[in-house]
Amino acid sequence: MKLTKLKTNYIARHFIYYDKIDSTQTEIWRLIEDDKIVNGTMVACNIQTAGKGTHGRNWITDETGNIAFSIYIETNCLIEKLNGLTLDIARILVDILQEDYNIKVDIKEPNDLIINNKKIGGILTESKVMANKVKYIVIGIGINTVKMTFEQDLENIATSIKKEYGIEIDREELISKFCNRLEDNIKNRIKT
Repeated sequence: MKLTKLKTNYIARHFIYYDKIDSTQTEIWRLIEDDKIVNGTMVACNIQTAGKGTHGRNWITDETGNIAFSIYIETNCLIEKLNGLTLDIARILVDILQEDYNIKVDIKEPNDLIINNKKIGGILTESKVMANKVKYIVIGIGINTVKMTFEQDLENIATSIKKEYGIEIDREELISKFCNRLEDNIKNRIKT
């Protein structure tokens, strides 16, 4: 995977791609712990065996071609400046899918992406806070773009873009456009 349409200054400029990994979110935290990370680092993968969702749930990416990535962003700002960020991230994704593919995606606030009352994706936003300042955030995104089979306990609540609309989206283009818009959003939030 190559993000050839990036227009960012730093987001996803350091790009690490795995064919298979336990979790992109967990890998970012490992890089932080080992002090081997730079601002804007993105970790993406094809297969994710132990992806992290909200409330400790799993987000499994067990078929190739879906979207799973995490981004590390140094913010060093007051907590209030990041209020509503997860919802903004969801709106950016919804807007891109509507504009480029005419796909109608609803948001179950603050972090679930829904088509026809079934979940296609989610957003996990984690942060490191020290003395009322958010030092950095780690944003994880998973979207079922092409997944066609779901376990029995999920088939009534989960779906994919391909299953609902019969189309395949360009992963690299969607992720690049998302990064471009996210960087603008973050810049506007944390500027002094």
